[in-house]
Amino acid sequence: MSKPKMADPDEGLFKPGCKLRHKKTGGFYKVLLLANVEATLEPAYVYESMQSHDFWIRPQAEMEDGRFEVVSL
Repeated sequence: MSKPKMADPDEGLFKPGCKLRHKKTGGFYKVLLLANVEATLEPAYVYESMQSHDFWIRPQAEMEDGRFEVVSL
């Protein structure tokens, strides 16, 4: 049985340190890394709110579907 490929921390569309704006809410976020969801091994971004400093995890496919845009702050 072969081991599934794990996500490389910076192989996604958004690289670690990248700043994003959520198009619907206007919130600003900083990408920390690309990780894997333990139960499914699905790649997911770990990111931080630049307003509240809360941490969030969102599946890579959802994060890269157009709801976020790269910004320079």
